[in-house]
Amino acid sequence: MNNLLLGLSIAGGVVLAGVVAHGAWTARKSAPKLADADDNPNSKLDNSESSGLSGLFNPEDKVEPSLHVQIRESLNENSRENLPVEPEFDAAQFDADLAVLPVPERKPSLDPLIDVIATIDLDAPLSGDAILAAMPVTRRVGSKPFAVEGLREDGLEWEVPRPGQRYTSLQAGVQLANRTGALNDIEYSEFVIKAQTFADTVGGEPEFPEMHEEVARARELDAFAAAHDAQLRFVLRAVGVAWSTGYVAQNAARIGFVAGALPGRMVLPNPVTSLPQLITLTFDSQAAMAEDASQSAIRELTLSLEVSHVSRAERPFARMRECASALAAAMEGRLCDDQGHLMSEPALDGLAVDIERLYDALDERDLSAGSMLARRLFS
Repeated sequence: MNNLLLGLSIAGGVVLAGVVAHGAWTARKSAPKLADADDNPNSKLDNSESSGLSGLFNPEDKVEPSLHVQIRESLNENSRENLPVEPEFDAAQFDADLAVLPVPERKPSLDPLIDVIATIDLDAPLSGDAILAAMPVTRRVGSKPFAVEGLREDGLEWEVPRPGQRYTSLQAGVQLANRTGALNDIEYSEFVIKAQTFADTVGGEPEFPEMHEEVARARELDAFAAAHDAQLRFVLRAVGVAWSTGYVAQNAARIGFVAGALPGRMVLPNPVTSLPQLITLTFDSQAAMAEDASQSAIRELTLSLEVSHVSRAERPFARMRECASALAAAMEGRLCDDQGHLMSEPALDGLAVDIERLYDALDERDLSAGSMLARRLFS
């Protein structure tokens, strides 16, 4: 009996150990993939750099702080050779570098292509300070942006009024259409009231275009925008093990993404800093805000592209495909559309052709993708 009990106890212990080991193995296998702790370029120096630094900062060459001449005299010959060179300003090189920097896009004036514009004649030039003081509290008419611009006294260009400048004429405008729809009769009437009140305050006389013509123009523009508004989304889903937030961020950073303003958001920045990002990557914001990022499990992320917001010259769709393919290969993910259907290469090729046609249609309408007018209309 004692031998039987002993045998059963040993067998039970073996089974229990097996169950515990299997549970540990299963938990380890299903744990989210973690970021590589050694993948930190700032912590890696090659041997040549290390040897160069050790030669430059020799502990035996330490001297007390003194005049520059005295320091040079106190150093040995080997240290003199390794002294850093004083930086010099090269004006010619600076101008050459400055010439190749991307120039931020200047915000354009109101444009009759997408705005209703009312001119406001002034009896005498007005200062920018006086105009700004008379501006309406809200800069919207219903769901549409409202704006006032002035013609500078030098007559060179229209601009948003600025302190210290003087303006000989003004114009007020409201956008014909955006993603909320077309300008309607009620909004047009509200625009007239707001512009008239502003004109009375600054002592100007407004002239408004005919309402029915402008509302009809707004409907036509809205119909065009609705037919050419493309917002693409690719979904990358984990095939097996989920991802941690650090793992997602690390792999995205390797192909150029940087952290966005909100948790769970990364962006591929535009070369011109004042323009919108090229591509947006988003994942579960709750997981991104978790106290222990290594335990957060993410099973899918989304790549988004606002086609009308990015210039064709930046090849945004091609770059989106490249980013999606690189992430899918590195993270063992499956590329799908926003409905969950797998994206094949032929389907992506067909989508690329459709996007080129969209670019052509926007160009023909003088609303080229990436332009300020296109970004205003598709917003």
